[in-house]
Amino acid sequence: MKPLSAHRPAKAATIRDVAAAAGVSTMTVSRVVNKEATVRPGTRDRVLAAIERLNYSPNLAARILTGAQQIRIGLLFTNPSTNYLSALLVGGLDMASQLNVQMIVQKCQPDNHAIAVARQMIASGIDGLMLPSPLCDSAALIAAIIGEGIPALAIGSGTPSPDLLAVSIDEFAAARTMMRHILSLGHRRIGFVVGNPDHSESRRRLDGYRAALREAGVGVEDALVAQGQFTYRSGLDAAEVLLDLADRPSAIFASNDDMAAAIVSVAHRKLLNIPGDLTVCGFDDTTLATAIWPELTTIRQPIAEMARAGVELLSAEIRSRRAGNAFAAPHLVLGHDLVRRQSEGTWSDRHEGDAPRKA
Repeated sequence: MKPLSAHRPAKAATIRDVAAAAGVSTMTVSRVVNKEATVRPGTRDRVLAAIERLNYSPNLAARILTGAQQIRIGLLFTNPSTNYLSALLVGGLDMASQLNVQMIVQKCQPDNHAIAVARQMIASGIDGLMLPSPLCDSAALIAAIIGEGIPALAIGSGTPSPDLLAVSIDEFAAARTMMRHILSLGHRRIGFVVGNPDHSESRRRLDGYRAALREAGVGVEDALVAQGQFTYRSGLDAAEVLLDLADRPSAIFASNDDMAAAIVSVAHRKLLNIPGDLTVCGFDDTTLATAIWPELTTIRQPIAEMARAGVELLSAEIRSRRAGNAFAAPHLVLGHDLVRRQSEGTWSDRHEGDAPRKA
């Protein structure tokens, strides 16, 4: 009997294999495959010879079916918040329909699995990739995509890579805006629930929380900072930690609405009145913020608008590359808004006649 390895087909050649064999960049191979007129005849001949020698197949059938000028954009995601993903898809698909862009959505896990999925999508004829957080912060994934010679865009990164197009808000400023508001209500003992530590925006929001406290002359207490993961479940756990403190906070600011909603749930179970006993604020302004009682005061992050802008930016770069033109990779920063609702109250509402405390 032959060993199993003898029955395995030879590994398919990749665009990088062709580029190495022809002594060119993966971008040049992509231009030859797309029959762009900007490649020199001698270079084109070398690339075509390498393609034939390696039996490289860039999924020509898919390219023929979709048309030479149509753009195919892939969206990879691993964010656990379905509310965030829903807003992202609404905006992205809306702009894709306006620009005659085909958008393909694929779930993946971080690190090696994300790299494998990205390469599969590129091999299928994807022209560009959109990477929401935390995928847009993965140096290994970014390097792999750049190595394949296609453009990519980061959505929501706190510290976007200079090698990518990017759309985000100022996470630090947004968190500081919320904290300044909570402080203006008289609260001084303010809890904070951090998002997933692998997300760069989690760190920037924590920095904004701390900066606002220092700005107000309030000490930063480690006991008032609980770790979350951007999931409802992690918000439940963080709420238990913060609300079981002997000197519990009078307000809690969570890094997203999912975790803030979980805090509201735990507070209700502990018979705490919101906002009378506890102010709870979130971040994102997803549909969940107005689906619970009381409705959440939160930071409105324009998730759908970010996705629309992302599709537009990425499509513009793809078209510029096809035309052989340079395209500067901009970092577009959109605005944020503080949205006040019923989950907030003043410190004096709870401690009438007393002066606000400082930690």
